Amino acid sequence: MTVKAQVHEAFKLFAGKLDGGGHITEVAKQVTAWAASGKVAPKSIGIEFVESSKQVIFSVGYRQDEAGYGVKIASAKIGKVSALDAAELKRLEGALTEAAAAQTDVICHELYVSDANELYMVTMSHA
Repeated sequence: MTVKAQVHEAFKLFAGKLDGGGHITEVAKQVTAWAASGKVAPKSIGIEFVESSKQVIFSVGYRQDEAGYGVKIASAKIGKVSALDAAELKRLEGALTEAAAAQTDVICHELYVSDANELYMVTMSHA
């Protein structure tokens, strides 16, 4: 596959509240249901926590000019964010690697920080 297969210009937005554990459970269900239609080829994700509404905005970049496929969206709590110095970043990198190892066929990932200063990793994997 070439990098051209990842290039995309279409985007779909989703929004919703975090669950009690800070995860994107409901938004993940919306995204996987949309992708399951088989009419899109998801390529990238983005996420932003909006403190004022306690919601997330979740974006999926996709292509419509190739065969569609399903995806799985998962979130993992990485840990509390404190001083973002070299030691902290190294610790967080290790936690990201561990969280990704729990998934298979990861296409891409994204990060968000909750209002409690907890870092979460979201992965989009091929279903």
